[in-house]
Amino acid sequence: MSEIEWVAAGLGLANIVLVARRSLWNYPFALIMVTLYFFVFFEAKLYSDALLQIFFFVINLYGWRNWLGNRRIDAGVAVGALSGRARIGWAAGTVAACLLWGAGMARYTDAAAPVIDAMVAGMSVAAQILQSRRRLESWWLWLAVDALATGLYWSRGLVATAVLYAIFFGVALWGLIAWGDAMRRATP
Repeated sequence: MSEIEWVAAGLGLANIVLVARRSLWNYPFALIMVTLYFFVFFEAKLYSDALLQIFFFVINLYGWRNWLGNRRIDAGVAVGALSGRARIGWAAGTVAACLLWGAGMARYTDAAAPVIDAMVAGMSVAAQILQSRRRLESWWLWLAVDALATGLYWSRGLVATAVLYAIFFGVALWGLIAWGDAMRRATP
């Protein structure tokens, strides 16, 4: 399955660069990538990540629709930030979901790394929803996901994916800075 993993990784790299640039073209790449990664993660017994790809497929369709209908600034879609109260709510909900999902995976499956896999999955869900809503905080979550996922995937022998997530970490830093700059330029 390594050829499929490498193709998915290449599509993932194109996807994340386009997201950081606030380009609608990220979505076709994302849809093909997550379809391929479903099979890669299932074979590696990373069930939370495999199921996550189904969620990603659906949320990418939502994100594509949402981004299409929003105003543009410079060459990309407009972005914003959560309120302080919303940040606390998202953080609490994400932590609770990660802990519950990890406990379930540990108890009911033969998952290779149930807690870390659940953390990657849970934070990815929150990050993807926030990204689809064009919120800057998505990048902070992606930084945490990328750091955890790099080690997890390396430990499972998914070298291309581990390298991809290490690159994602750098792109997430770039995305955080670029989206922050775009917010400042759009604020009168």
